[in-house]
Amino acid sequence: MPEPKAHVIDDDEGARDSLAFLLSTADVPVETYPGAGAFLQVARDAAGVVVTDVRMPEMDGLELVRRLNVLGVALPIIVVTGHADVPLAVEAMKAGVLDFIEKPYDDDTMLDAVRAALVRLDEVQAREIQQTEFRRRFEGLTPRERQVMEGLLVGKANKVIAFDLDISQRTVEIYRAHVMTKTQSKSLSELVRMAILAGIA
Repeated sequence: MPEPKAHVIDDDEGARDSLAFLLSTADVPVETYPGAGAFLQVARDAAGVVVTDVRMPEMDGLELVRRLNVLGVALPIIVVTGHADVPLAVEAMKAGVLDFIEKPYDDDTMLDAVRAALVRLDEVQAREIQQTEFRRRFEGLTPRERQVMEGLLVGKANKVIAFDLDISQRTVEIYRAHVMTKTQSKSLSELVRMAILAGIA
């Protein structure tokens, strides 16, 4: 897993170096790029947050966002914009940008935005790990256990599930116990939450 860092993209070398210095003094690892094309070459293997100027030659920040979407790169993105470029930044947000910061910005505004994006990234990664684990648990169910679980997830009582599956209520109770054990659910509400997070409910 690559180290999460701030990927600073700006064709203005002075602005790029200034922002990189600000972030590094706040203990945020930084990588800089002179343009969107340079970042796209490594985007698939990048981790962290993208901070990009919205107005650049060859490829602007909005086009970069579109290209990243096509590549399936889901990094949080902050665009830096001049006053005249605010409509472009708003369009970028509609395309999936996390935030935009208008020039001139103060240091705290930028640092807060980058830190918030990195926290959000941590949360997303933790959620993805949890989703993978929950899916693994559900994959361990037999077809019949899964049928019983599907009944439970829509709120059916044991006797209704038994009728639907043409099995005894006692058998449903046994399958239900197996479902709870295999998914490591302590309650029906926890089972429902797991199923929702795993994308099967």
